[in-house]
Amino acid sequence: MSVEETTPARLKPAAQRVQAALAAKGLDFEVREFPASTRTSAEAAAAIGCAVAQIAKSLIFRAKDSGRPVLVIASGANRVDEKKVSAAVGEKIGRADAAFVRERTGFAIGGVPPLGHLEAPLVVLDEDLQAFEEIWAAAGTPNAVFRLSPGDLPALAGGSFVGVKQE
Repeated sequence: MSVEETTPARLKPAAQRVQAALAAKGLDFEVREFPASTRTSAEAAAAIGCAVAQIAKSLIFRAKDSGRPVLVIASGANRVDEKKVSAAVGEKIGRADAAFVRERTGFAIGGVPPLGHLEAPLVVLDEDLQAFEEIWAAAGTPNAVFRLSPGDLPALAGGSFVGVKQE
């Protein structure tokens, strides 16, 4: 880790909310903020010093019929096949704009964590994340992340592992 990363006591408010959500679930994962951006999978991997595929990126879509948010936690190396996600949630999905993401999750694009959303989303987990011992997820800001194992995701975020990678 970077010697310049921020300690939990000095986290920005959105990252503090994620740390509190983790604690509320009885998890002792540590949110870490970096001076460099972790907004994209490539930026996060570079800041952390891990493979891009180990970044658990949180993508928000909009369910077309119900209007519910759909959270896809995907490997940073994968493009998501929206038809596969639609099949997994039983409803067609579409892209969500920045306003929808912030309104429904409470977080800005680039910092959406796998938990602590204002509205509980439908959740789909990328099965490719299971190939790693440890992964890194966004933690509320474009500079904050936390480390976990893929096996922690279903209890943390909900959902189940399915194939979502675009071929």
